[in-house]
Amino acid sequence: MTTLSLSRLPESAQSVFPGFLVAALIALAGQFIADQYGAPSMLMALLFGIALNFLSDEGRCAAGIGFSARTILRFGVALLGMRISFSMAADLGPKVILLVVASLCLTIGFGLLVARFFGHGPRFAFLSAGSVAICGASAAMAISAILPRDEHTEQRLVFTVVGVTLMSTIAMILYPVLASTLGFNDETAGIFLGAAIHDVAQVVGAGFSISEQTGEIATVVKLIRVAMLAPVVLVASVIIRTIGAADKNAGSRPPIMPGFVLAFVALVALSSFSLFPQAVVDASASLSRWALLTAIAGVGLKTSLREVVRVGGPAIALLVTETAFIAVIMIIGLRYIV
Repeated sequence: MTTLSLSRLPESAQSVFPGFLVAALIALAGQFIADQYGAPSMLMALLFGIALNFLSDEGRCAAGIGFSARTILRFGVALLGMRISFSMAADLGPKVILLVVASLCLTIGFGLLVARFFGHGPRFAFLSAGSVAICGASAAMAISAILPRDEHTEQRLVFTVVGVTLMSTIAMILYPVLASTLGFNDETAGIFLGAAIHDVAQVVGAGFSISEQTGEIATVVKLIRVAMLAPVVLVASVIIRTIGAADKNAGSRPPIMPGFVLAFVALVALSSFSLFPQAVVDASASLSRWALLTAIAGVGLKTSLREVVRVGGPAIALLVTETAFIAVIMIIGLRYIV
């Protein structure tokens, strides 16, 4: 875009456009690598962003990078709601739904309980456990958006996104084999994969590698976990607001219901009444994916690799422990409850 055409934009748009454009181009590059070589697109966008971290230090790109990492992120999370409806859960039966929700809540509680043994406080505990329990990188970004910010906010988020993406990719390869070894049928395997793998893309890959039925069930179970993002964030927001742990840079307490979570809930409700044509749902899913890719590129641009490395081995051990915990809970539940 030429300087002349850029000058026609409102002043606020002019300030964010260069950084937003950089983040969007990184998202495109990450998706291209994913399409060509099968690498996780979010991980690629994140790593490309980190490599260009110097762009966020100062200059024309800083405002747009911050806009991408925060506002575009919330927009992408809100749009996830259009993919979910209450009827999805009804088809699985109450026992499966209760098991999936219980495993999610237990994993978050477990993470908060054991994090101190790994040398981490409640912020990283909730961020890592929430991302493992709900929906991987998307949950990590949504949870990070409502946590009180400090100088380590970006490095915690980046480490969590990288960690859960790697854990999810490993699980995509190993869990279908594990499900077969445990003697799970197609339906039970779908429930296990949908409840124990973190990211949606890896759930789909693992499920359809077994059978079409397994893939469809795994996707529905996964979307039920995604739907839990709203109540988890809401409860966390209320707790943060109640104890007064607001952002030090903010002038007031955080809202009880963040706007992007309210939009998420509204879209789930509307989707449950089949008010959206399928073409609109498909378009929103694509737009949400691109928004989250752009947002994670922005997060990468704001992050120094040196700071991320400092998070260290105990954080990796915590993520691995949380990942193993939710898998074990689901195996026990599928054996003795469902």
